[in-house]
This record gives sequence, structure tokens and C-alpha cells, in this order.
Amino acid sequence: MNDNTMSTKVMVFARLSYSSIWNPRGFDGQEEKYSASLILPKDYDTLKEWINNDVYAEKFKKQNDSIKKAIENAKKLNADKFGGKIPAPSNLKTPLRDGDTDREDDGNYNNCYFINASSKKKPQIVDIYKKPITNEDDVYSGCYILATINFYAYNVSGNKGIAAGLNNILKWADGEYLGGNVNAESDFADIEVDGALDFIN
Repeated sequence: MNDNTMSTKVMVFARLSYSSIWNPRGFDGQEEKYSASLILPKDYDTLKEWINNDVYAEKFKKQNDSIKKAIENAKKLNADKFGGKIPAPSNLKTPLRDGDTDREDDGNYNNCYFINASSKKKPQIVDIYKKPITNEDDVYSGCYILATINFYAYNVSGNKGIAAGLNNILKWADGEYLGGNVNAESDFADIEVDGALDFIN
């Protein structure tokens, strides 16, 4: 994580969701972008369980505080985008959202924050040895990742806020597929066949 006191960039440990990191997508006629929803645990116990490594759990223990600080830095450094004065919180959209209220119908977001990040440029995607991953099936909605993101201000047609840019991704570990994707082994777990079946009478 960046120690620069005015940095707008952070590295986060997250669970990947709504992943469009391999091919860009455009919604409602908008420009196509690479994007992802990054699920961030609110509490340290969940973070430790997800990371499964005490050293790195400690490293990312305060990541939510770092995110909030980086968002505040983006506000201050880009005040000119807002006419020189930072708008009141009620008039300024921010990217760190509460899964318990904004995704209350999705259990995967319970006790978590989340950030929707996007980029016109395709993120570099690597494994834990920092080697490029080229198989799209290896990084998917549900796996655990490290991601670098940066925050920037926007002011478009009266809509003012801070957005998250998606930079690069490191796959940390596999996880249960999100979005209804279940592997074949799980689907057919109750099917046990001894020997060959003769389907021809």
C-alpha cells in the first residue's frame, strides 16, 4: 500500500464480483470499459479467513481506512473539478459503498463494503508469482485477488463525485463462483454410478 499522505492510489485485498476484466462492456449505451466489483470485508476476522495468511492479513488490516483516506485525498486534489470547493457529502457520490444496504439481497455482500472500479485500458492480470495469466477461466467472479485502484474526481452534467479506476490484478486464491456459476462436480455430486450403464434396449 502507498504511504504517500496525499496518494489517491491503493492496493486492496478483495473478492472479485461482476467481473468484466477480460473483455470490455458498455451499459445503456455508455462507452465500453473493463470493470469489476471489489468486495471488501468490513471486519478483520473475515479478512483473515479470506487471506489465510497472517502476515498479509496484518498488512491489509486497515485497508478500508486507507481507501477512505485516498478518497478524501482525491476530493482535495481535484477541488478544481468542483469549482474550487468540495461539495457537501449529500451532493457528492463516492465509490465506497455498503453491501449491507446497497446489496442487501445478495448474501455475498453481507458484512462487506464494495467498490465498482473500471478502466478503458485492460488491466494486467498476474498470478502470485507475478506471471501473466492468459486463461480467462482462471480469474473469475468469486476468486480472491489483490487489486490496485486509483480514485479521481468527475463532474459530468451536474453529477459530481469520486470514481475508482481499475489498474492491475493479482489472483490470490480460488473461491466459490459467484453469479450462479457452479462447477459440474457440485451439480452432479449426488450421482453415483457403479460400472457402465446400458441405455440401449
